[in-house]
Amino acid sequence: MRPVAPENLPDLIALKGDEAAFGLMLHGTRTPERAREELDDDMEFWLVRGYGTWAVFLRETGEFLGITGLMERPDGRGVALRYALWPACRGKGFAREAARAALAFGFRRGLARIIAVAWEGNVASRQVLADIGMAECDAFQHRGRHMLVFEALAPAG
Repeated sequence: MRPVAPENLPDLIALKGDEAAFGLMLHGTRTPERAREELDDDMEFWLVRGYGTWAVFLRETGEFLGITGLMERPDGRGVALRYALWPACRGKGFAREAARAALAFGFRRGLARIIAVAWEGNVASRQVLADIGMAECDAFQHRGRHMLVFEALAPAG
């Protein structure tokens, strides 16, 4: 995992524009222009906060697999874990490994609580969140979908 950078833009445009990869994200797929804006925002967020979005790569080959990260939610719910990987990565543990690493990084940076939001129907994402120790704590409706909020609290000590 490496913080997103300008050289990741072609991969980010492809990932964020792909319905199978990004369609289940809260605001759905992105246009190339929006993906470019988000990259700029993500790089700025790293400078200001010291955490943000990482590009995830296969260690052995350097192949781009997707993204994971920690971002401040605009709805005031707090800092949220997010991840989106190519569909070919599903079932191989990559999302779980990346999400677990992002969560641990956030706690090392001093965050006391990290949340994640998943559509109720996205069973795979909900399973990843449960597997990394996040617990369901709230719910809300978004564009006709029942969204579940998960949380993890920083370990004591």
